[in-house]
Amino acid sequence: MSVTTSPPRVVVAEDSVLLREGMCRLLAETGFEVVAAVGDGDELLRALDAGRPDVVVADVRMPPTHTDEGLRAALVIRARWPEVAVLVLSQYVEERYATELLAGDTRGVGYLLKDRVVDVDSFVEALRRVIDGGTALDPEVVSQLFARARRPQPLAGLTPRERDVLALMAEGRSNSGIAEALHVGEGAVEKHVSAIFGKFALPVAATDHRRVLAVLAYLSSAS
Repeated sequence: MSVTTSPPRVVVAEDSVLLREGMCRLLAETGFEVVAAVGDGDELLRALDAGRPDVVVADVRMPPTHTDEGLRAALVIRARWPEVAVLVLSQYVEERYATELLAGDTRGVGYLLKDRVVDVDSFVEALRRVIDGGTALDPEVVSQLFARARRPQPLAGLTPRERDVLALMAEGRSNSGIAEALHVGEGAVEKHVSAIFGKFALPVAATDHRRVLAVLAYLSSAS
């Protein structure tokens, strides 16, 4: 007997009507169910009160001030409904917002530039990754965070290859995904990841997700 799987449920929060409608159509055409489409942070929170989607896609800047209403709504969602994945979109790289969003549990969190929505395959892959509990951090954000690094520790102690591995970790890649991107074996990636944990002084503990802690240490050092 075949088992049918319900499409992932999405709430879209975007104040631009054209972009919001376009995104809703794109999501419907790629296997998602859009359960609500709203134009500001308050409406977004009301949509979550009415029902739980699998994921929220929200613009960082929304009415009334067009500064960080979308981000603040996303942070409320992360605190109040941690089972709901959140993918925020921004027109430009804003490192502070990325760091604030990832300051807690990074599972089921994404931060992408709006240009990624144009690349449908990339956007859909990122959205499905956060729904599955992964992290989707825009490569341009990762690049700029590294470029702004000024503190000597802990990034200064990493080799160039370890930096490459950490950058891909920050994008939410698994070890197999990192190996594929760098054209190396998974064993080599595992050695680099272990070296990063050691240099970041991340102890082995059942209660700590060292991969997440490594990404957070990287973000903290680069901000």
